[in-house]
Order: sequence, then structure tokens, then C-alpha cells
Amino acid sequence: MLDPSRDAAQVVSGIGFPGAGAILLRGEVVRGLTTAARQWSVAGVGLAVGGGLYTAAIGATVVRLLILAGLKPLERRFISGRQERNLQLRVERGSVSLETLRRMLGPGSVRVKQFAVQQSDEDPDLDDVQIALSRLTSSEFSAMCSRLEKMVGVRACRHE
Repeated sequence: MLDPSRDAAQVVSGIGFPGAGAILLRGEVVRGLTTAARQWSVAGVGLAVGGGLYTAAIGATVVRLLILAGLKPLERRFISGRQERNLQLRVERGSVSLETLRRMLGPGSVRVKQFAVQQSDEDPDLDDVQIALSRLTSSEFSAMCSRLEKMVGVRACRHE
């Protein structure tokens, strides 16, 4: 006797593991959700085709392609503008610490993902400070750079 629910159960079991494995959490960022959703939608279309529901399978495929094609420009516009940005400061020795940086940036200090200070190779009285900031638009980054350039002890500021 043919039982289509058993076939569907096997597809769900088979897709569940790689679908869940595609979703990763890195820091505050979740990666792989669209990959997992794509795997699930392809499995659903495959079940529809296997069950003889060709119209539903074609409709689901068209909707899926429209969503993926429509979301890409939105993603580029709103999400890719907020990337990690790096900043290098040359400061007087000991004038910049993580605490002074937090005071200067205020609420924006939560965007600091990396802060490294090392003695300058060129001048022992200066420090090279590297700061990695995340999830900033260009205007937010420019505003932070101008605030940091005005800090006491900052001699030079270079950003990417």
C-alpha cells in the first residue's frame, strides 16, 4: 500500500539536519537562514512534483524566484551599507585607552569590535591604535572619525 505521508516524513528528516546545519551564529550575526530556507523550499517543490502537483510546484518556484530576486537589491541597499570599518590612529603614548574611547564615543562605543594599541615602530613616544567598528553606515562612520580626530593626543587618523 502506498503511503505518501511516509515519503514526506523522510524528506523532512533528510532536510532537517542540513537545514539546521546551514544556520550559524557568529557574534551577533546569524548566517545561513536564506540557505536553510532555500533547502526547505526546494524540498517542498520536490514533494509537490513527486505528488503530481505540477501547477503548485511551478507556482511555488515562480514565487520563490521572485522573492529571491526582489530581496537582493533591498539587501544591497540596506544591509551591505552597514559593514565593518577599520580605523588607524597615531596617538601620543598612553593617551588613548578603551575607557577614553568609550567616553568619547558614548552609545556608539558598542559598535567597537576590536581595539588594539601597540607602540609605534617609527616613534617610541607614539602609539598605533587600530579600531574595528561594525554595523555602521558611511555617515555614522564619518561622524565617529571626526569625533576621534578631535580627541586629545591624536596626531593622525586613517580610515578605510
